[in-house]
Amino acid sequence: MDNVLVTGGAGYIGSHACKALRAAGFNPVTFDSLVTGWEDAVKFGPFERGDLLDRARLDEVFAAYRPVAVMHFAALSQVGESMQIPGKYWLNNAGGSLNLIEAAAAAGCKRFVFSSTCATYGDQDNVVLNEQSAQLPINAYGASKRAIEDMLSDFGASDGIESVIFRYFNVAGADPEGDVGEYHQPETHLIPLILDAIDGKRAALTIFGTDYDTPDGTCIRDYVHVCDLVDAHVLGLKWLAEGKGSRVFNLGTGVGFSVREVMDRAAEVTGKPVPCTEGPRRAGDCTKLVSGSKRAEEELGWRPKRSNLEEMVADAWMWHQSGHYEK
Repeated sequence: MDNVLVTGGAGYIGSHACKALRAAGFNPVTFDSLVTGWEDAVKFGPFERGDLLDRARLDEVFAAYRPVAVMHFAALSQVGESMQIPGKYWLNNAGGSLNLIEAAAAAGCKRFVFSSTCATYGDQDNVVLNEQSAQLPINAYGASKRAIEDMLSDFGASDGIESVIFRYFNVAGADPEGDVGEYHQPETHLIPLILDAIDGKRAALTIFGTDYDTPDGTCIRDYVHVCDLVDAHVLGLKWLAEGKGSRVFNLGTGVGFSVREVMDRAAEVTGKPVPCTEGPRRAGDCTKLVSGSKRAEEELGWRPKRSNLEEMVADAWMWHQSGHYEK
């Protein structure tokens, strides 16, 4: 069974990716510092604790497992924090990724699937975002991810590293079988925050900005179910294995929902109201981010199956009620 090194495999998306990799016949080797991840989420393959800034530790793990590919999720990802402490994001995201790419190149591991973000496009309102859209990030999180994309391109030219880069929109939902789910401390993602408010785990949801140029005044985002998202990553791995070369794919549904629309759907799914308060806009938040690309469907054969708001909220609600991690 071929090993795949999964950085951030103890995190939300990474843990779901490990389950998908195992189902596809790979042995996912999780490399995670547990700064934001959970050891309890590592269920589908071996766990190696380490930090991407520790090159010697990376070399050790590459030597021990000789992975056929790297799937790189590990990153700090809070937009607001990235505006306040940009150096932390440049060091961990860009610096850590440079270490990882150099270690992979040195180990002869030439296939790289990278978890990028639509935040690399910045705030381009009323622009249909596809893979050719200009990348004009407005925060250090998006900028650090764009820099990693550039690194992969450069190491492709110098060392023959081939990469599939996924720029994704908002990720939601949880494993419908309940093995893994979303558990951030502190939580920053909209759907879990809504469910916390519904469940009384927080007093109310704060809506950050109600004066955006949208039909109801709240931000609009394109949501993808985490299981659909990680299915695309397995397809990306197969794309590289088939010798198709480096490629960038947006992962979104092309349909956007406002904060208020997500709240309304959550109230319908749970049968409970969403207590909320209105707050000011957050620095770094864009008005509308929606994918306008069909490349993943057309070239990878990606077919999102669960990326409708009802299923994403229902799966998240099921996990919210029964699932959590201790360590």
